[in-house]
Amino acid sequence: MKAFVFPGQGSQFVGMGKDLYESHALAKQLFDKADEVLGFKITDIMFVGTDEQLKETRVTQPAVFLHSVISALCLGGEEHPAMMAGHSLGEFSALVVAGALSFEDGLKLVAARANAMQKACEANPGTMAAIIGLADEKVEEICKEVSDGGKVVVAANYNCPGQLVISGDNESINEACEKLKAAGAKRALPLKVGGAFHSPLMQPAKDELQQAIETTSFATPKCPVYQNVDGQKHTDATEIKQNLIAQLTSPVRWTSSVQQMIADGATEFTECGPGKALQGMIGRIDKTVAANGLA
Repeated sequence: MKAFVFPGQGSQFVGMGKDLYESHALAKQLFDKADEVLGFKITDIMFVGTDEQLKETRVTQPAVFLHSVISALCLGGEEHPAMMAGHSLGEFSALVVAGALSFEDGLKLVAARANAMQKACEANPGTMAAIIGLADEKVEEICKEVSDGGKVVVAANYNCPGQLVISGDNESINEACEKLKAAGAKRALPLKVGGAFHSPLMQPAKDELQQAIETTSFATPKCPVYQNVDGQKHTDATEIKQNLIAQLTSPVRWTSSVQQMIADGATEFTECGPGKALQGMIGRIDKTVAANGLA
């Protein structure tokens, strides 16, 4: 069985989507619509902008969403995936391609999410770090240890066995990285991100986005979408909404999502969107399944 998966922030690159725009009428129509909905020419930044411009959260998130959704609709239109999932921001892409959200509503929510996260990052500065080569349980234990006493550091992205991303305030992340290296982590790499995503520091963004999600209309998707907060499949529009609201302050359970999809029959994963990050993770979660890109 085929599954479509959609990447999150971090996979963006200058020039993304330009070939689609030039070779598919549907892509041109959707990109032009996006410029109109967002109120600025995101296509200019995506196609010929600078890395700096593309790195701004308010640009990055809609850019990755647009590339992912438009790739899937233009290049994957002939395929009929039995299930879908998206990593963090990618969950919005998955819900649009699965038909749970309209293209325009999905884009508006992604823009609202990006703006809310940007504000939360400025109000509560923080960062994230990738921890390589240590058991999840040990990482969780050290995060809890460092968090005692009003500090914030949590396990944020369960990407694949031996790779967990932690999130929190700057000081706590530095302290946790030192302790994790001492506990045997091969590497503790600070990530170039704007803030402490998927941590309690995102609470103001969650509150703001919750209002936008609650007033948006969701439909039953045409295939199950495996959501980040619990790694399980969902088709009920109300449940999908609640899980999407919880997502910003909850960890991304990518490993268990992929394992559950495989248990439910997925044998071939297609990554829709920029980069190959998810293909790499899926290969480390289970070597028996195929993982490739669309193009």
